[in-house]
Amino acid sequence: MPGGRLTQQERQQIALGLADGLAYAEIARRLDRPTSTITREVMRNGGPTAYRADLAHRATEHRARRRRQAASRGPEVAGRTHGRDAEAVRAYEETFTTVLIQSGTPRMMARVLSCLCLSDAGSLTASELVERLQVSPASISKAVAYLESQGLVRRERDERRRERYVVDDDVWYQSMMASARGTAHLAEVAREGVGVLGPATPAGARLENIARFVAFVSESIARAADQAREVLHTKPGPASDG
Repeated sequence: MPGGRLTQQERQQIALGLADGLAYAEIARRLDRPTSTITREVMRNGGPTAYRADLAHRATEHRARRRRQAASRGPEVAGRTHGRDAEAVRAYEETFTTVLIQSGTPRMMARVLSCLCLSDAGSLTASELVERLQVSPASISKAVAYLESQGLVRRERDERRRERYVVDDDVWYQSMMASARGTAHLAEVAREGVGVLGPATPAGARLENIARFVAFVSESIARAADQAREVLHTKPGPASDG
């Protein structure tokens, strides 16, 4: 199995495969590459409908130049890695970002969330995110606003009065609860429709089924989130002598 980065010719084959409607696994088989390599390549370069071989190749070269520049900064950057394999960390960050994108998070929002989750502090300033991701402050501001609306990020001020964007152990709970509230609202709206269309009509019966289903899902999400937080955030007590 070949190793190393994808070549421009391989990227052209990926683009042709996507145009033909081939699955990632089939494209990977034809190129003798891992399916995960093809998945990451496509998702970090526009997704299956917007992937372009030439743009993807240039973007990869740009990322490689940024990495070389970061490596040339010397001990300060090396010290922040805590002895970790920097290349392995970058590869994992791309994998984590790809999974977030596949779960429905927009690309820039996924990049910001991944960067925050994988930082040891669990928080970064706007300028730190701009430096790490090499994007504009406006892109960071838009991404953070979206993540905040989803309950995934919160804001706080540090000792220098700088605004920091934070993820912590409770942020996933808050996100799940926000999802549960959104689903519960859908159930309420569906039930309103039952009254408008009439419960004895086919459309009214359909909306009633929708309302019952999503209400059950909403309650299940909220209950599971509460149980998970209680179990996972509870510190183990001291062992008894008995």
